[in-house]
Amino acid sequence: MNFLIVDDIHGVLLEKFDQAGISYDYMPTITREEAEKIIPSYEGLIIRSKFQVDSSFIDLGTKLKYIGRSGAGIDNIDEAYALQKGIRLYAANEGNCDAVGEHMIGMLLSLMNHLNRSNEEIRNGIWKREENRGYELKGRTVALIGYGHNGKAMAQKLSGFGVRVIAYDKYKTGFTDQYATEVAMEEVVKQADVLSFHIPLTRETTNLVDDEYLFHFRKPIFFLMGARGGIVHIPAIIKALDKGKILGAAFDVLPVEKFPKLGEQSWYNNLIARNNVIFSPHVAGWTFESYYKLSDILADKIIRDQQ
Repeated sequence: MNFLIVDDIHGVLLEKFDQAGISYDYMPTITREEAEKIIPSYEGLIIRSKFQVDSSFIDLGTKLKYIGRSGAGIDNIDEAYALQKGIRLYAANEGNCDAVGEHMIGMLLSLMNHLNRSNEEIRNGIWKREENRGYELKGRTVALIGYGHNGKAMAQKLSGFGVRVIAYDKYKTGFTDQYATEVAMEEVVKQADVLSFHIPLTRETTNLVDDEYLFHFRKPIFFLMGARGGIVHIPAIIKALDKGKILGAAFDVLPVEKFPKLGEQSWYNNLIARNNVIFSPHVAGWTFESYYKLSDILADKIIRDQQ
C-alpha cells in the first residue's frame, strides 16, 4: 500500500505506518490541484478537511482502495460513491469526542452564567452584578440529539452536574446506560432545558433545525451546536431567540465558516449583536490531545485491515 497524506497530521500515524511497513508520501501543503495530478499513483488517501473528496477526485484515483479521515465523520468524502467504487472508508470519531464534550459544556456554562458578557463589561469599566446573575445547571434536563461517540462522551461529562440526561437517536435503540436515558423525540420537546446536537450532516439532517422543529419545544431552552453547522437554519434560531424560546445559543460550527464569506451572510450581523449568543471557530474537537488521538486511532484502524 502507498498512501498520499494531504493534510497536517500527528507524527504518530507516520510512526505506526513505518512500523507496519506501509509506505506513504506526506505532503501537508499540497493543493487539491496538485493532488489531482498524482492521486492515480496511490492506493490510499489520508485527509482531514483540506478539500472535498468528491466523485471527480475519486475517479482520478483509479487505484484507490482506502480513504481515511483524521477527524470525526466523513462528510467531506462522497461516501456513497466511494463505497460504490469498492473503497474502504475510515474515520476516527473516537479521537475527539472527549474534546467536544468538554468544549460544549464549557460553552453552556458560559451562556448560563453570562461569562463572556460580564468579562467584556468589566474590561470596559462596567460593573453589573444583578444583571449578570446566572442559572444553575443542576436539576435541569439536558437532551442530546444523537448518541454515538460524541453524544455518550457529553453524557459522561455531565454525570457530575446533577442533571438528567435524555437522548434521542433515530438510528439506534436500546442504548440507555448509566449516563443517559433513551427517549422518543416527543419526550425531548416536552422535557428539554438544554438541547445539544451530536449527529452528522447528511441529506436528511441538512437544515433539520428550522421553525417547525423549534416550534414543538415546550420550555425555553439553551441551544448548543457543536456537530455540523449545516444542520441549523440560522434564521429560525434568530426567531426563537427573539421569542424567548431559546434563552441562549452556542455555536462551535456554523452553516458558513471562515471570513470573508461568513461576514457576508444576511444573518451574521444580527447573530453577533446578541450577548446571549457565543461562538468558537470550529475548535471543539481540535485540542492538543485530540490531534494525537485522531491520528493514532486512524492508523490503528487502517493497519488492522492490512493484517
